[in-house]
Amino acid sequence: MPSTTTDYTANDKNHQKLLLSSRDWETLATDRGSLRKENTTLSKIGGSERGLSTRGGGQTDRSRRTAHGNYESDASSEEDEEEDQLIERARQDQTDLPTEYWQIQRLVKYLKGGNPTATVIALSSIRDFNLSIETCQVAIRDVGGLDVLVNLLETEDFDCKIGSLHILKEISQNPYIRRNIADLGGLQTMVKLLDEPDKDLKCLAAETIAHVAKFRRARKVVRQNGGIKRLVGLLENASISGHGSISHISASENAKNIEVARAGALALWSLSRSNHIKHSMQRAGVIPLLAKLLKSSNETMLIPVGGIIEECATDAVYRMAIRGMVPDLVKNLSSTNDELKKHCASAIFKCAEDKEIRDLVQKCSGLRPLHDLLQKSGNKPLLAAATGAIWKCSISRENIAQFQGFRTIETLVQLLNNQPEEVLVNVVGALAECAKEPENRITIRKSGGISPLVSLLTGTNQSLLVNTCLALRQCAEETDSIQTIDRLDGVRLLWSLLKNQNPRVQAAAAWAISPCVKNIKDSGEMVRSFVGGLELIVALLKSKDVEVLASVCAAIAEIAKDEENLAVITDHGVVKLLSNLVTRTEDLLRRYLAEAISECCKWGNNRQAFGDHQAVAPLVKYLKSSDPNVHRSTAKALHQLSKNPMNCVTMHDYGVVRLLMEMVGSKDDVLQENAAICISYIRRLALANEKSKNG
Repeated sequence: MPSTTTDYTANDKNHQKLLLSSRDWETLATDRGSLRKENTTLSKIGGSERGLSTRGGGQTDRSRRTAHGNYESDASSEEDEEEDQLIERARQDQTDLPTEYWQIQRLVKYLKGGNPTATVIALSSIRDFNLSIETCQVAIRDVGGLDVLVNLLETEDFDCKIGSLHILKEISQNPYIRRNIADLGGLQTMVKLLDEPDKDLKCLAAETIAHVAKFRRARKVVRQNGGIKRLVGLLENASISGHGSISHISASENAKNIEVARAGALALWSLSRSNHIKHSMQRAGVIPLLAKLLKSSNETMLIPVGGIIEECATDAVYRMAIRGMVPDLVKNLSSTNDELKKHCASAIFKCAEDKEIRDLVQKCSGLRPLHDLLQKSGNKPLLAAATGAIWKCSISRENIAQFQGFRTIETLVQLLNNQPEEVLVNVVGALAECAKEPENRITIRKSGGISPLVSLLTGTNQSLLVNTCLALRQCAEETDSIQTIDRLDGVRLLWSLLKNQNPRVQAAAAWAISPCVKNIKDSGEMVRSFVGGLELIVALLKSKDVEVLASVCAAIAEIAKDEENLAVITDHGVVKLLSNLVTRTEDLLRRYLAEAISECCKWGNNRQAFGDHQAVAPLVKYLKSSDPNVHRSTAKALHQLSKNPMNCVTMHDYGVVRLLMEMVGSKDDVLQENAAICISYIRRLALANEKSKNG
């Protein structure tokens, strides 16, 4: 949400501002009669048309209600709840209201007279008040001033339009009032004002739209009334130094064009929260205009432009276009304006899953500025954006090497404490990526990162739990780190996450459990100490999620290496559940499923049981996969299964010998050995049968 148009909050500084009108109240009241005698009248401001409401401001005239009755049906249930809360807030006791409340109400009455001079004076007087204070905003609403102000936008009097927009722009920062303005049809009129030749008028209309269009209903109205194309058009005339000639226009005129473009960008920033509007903006030609404006040196222009790019970076079409904007995004990471840096870092965060963009950030020397932003620990939104960008850039191993040189890992570990979840998710995600390098696991441990990571397992934020499990999964590969995890009871906490209802959390926990079971001394006994733990992990083989199934199979492959644990999971029906999965076609699942079958064959009559459950024939097809990891684990499973004669017959019938012969020539020693042994068992059985037939 654009921070330059934040919702209203009253503060001490605002209350210190002079609230009394600069106009002479008595003179204005005395001159009211003479002002009415003037012949000039305001078009479309008849008393009957205004339909002014009494206290509360919620009642509008019937014609406007009918014309815009579809607003309510467009709103989401969340917005309805928010609106109800705002209405309830508006109904709070308003006793002991300050003097300015009654002064503004008195001024609003002069807006209803129909005389242009009195109206302009009243508008000017109202503007003298601090309209960012809720008391002043509510005063206008309660006496029916919103209806009058919206109607004034339809007059032929320029001063009245300007004065009305100035007031609406300020008071529309109040969430309740912006909904009232939308209900009164104000947005439709403001969209039309974007076609006016006067640039001041267009600026004010666009800025007011930026404030009002912060909820779904309002955004839909702007789109349906052609506002997107008009607002994009406001960006066209701004000339940026070094990008297009400005010799034919004066500096003042260009400054005005830039101000118009800035106002249009503010409105588009608010509107770009809608995916539908993002596509409308793209069709209206906004992308090349954003690329041009991003080269501006004007920070007031760059902030809303950066905000739009940040919002639109979630869309694939925009991400393609943002590749060409990376140099300018990186350049602005060194700006003196924190808000601009936040937008640029956030845009990189949202795009950097694309390898080409990660490479461009590195090529444009963007990694160092991102690291430097970690020092902004007091600015949480900026810190969240910077850590997010570092997380995604760390997906590339060459970028990790640079972060090692900057000592970014140590800085990230320091951020594991006393940070909001939004920051922690990104910090832990970055550590999970960096920990894929063995030396960084040691760095994390020596920097004191294991203990805070384990403590994060007790949280409830789903994304944070996923990233924490993935980080611990990598750290568990390091001997000293796994000892710390074990001592802090981290494995038990990981096992408890298997009960989480989120499949992503279940999968991440299971992935982390595998190296823990593999590397902890006496892990078999530890696993058995978890009451109901083995039954729980076997039950997850009934999951519908491929990632959960693959990760659980990987964990079971490690658990089954302990004979007592293998006996327990066999009693819990692991053979049948694994056999039910052999017809799946996902290579990720096939790899770890074959590993699990290979280990589970080593107990009792499990080899025969797999054959009885028709698990052998589908495994032969795994050898046709394009993934060498699948070949390796499948050969291990077939080796174990071939120790049962009936399984050998099944394999032979499904043509396994020809496929395994190709594997025997592999450069992978494990694959080569298991393929050869499996063939030897099949050959021995064939020779025995032949000998038996020949007597």
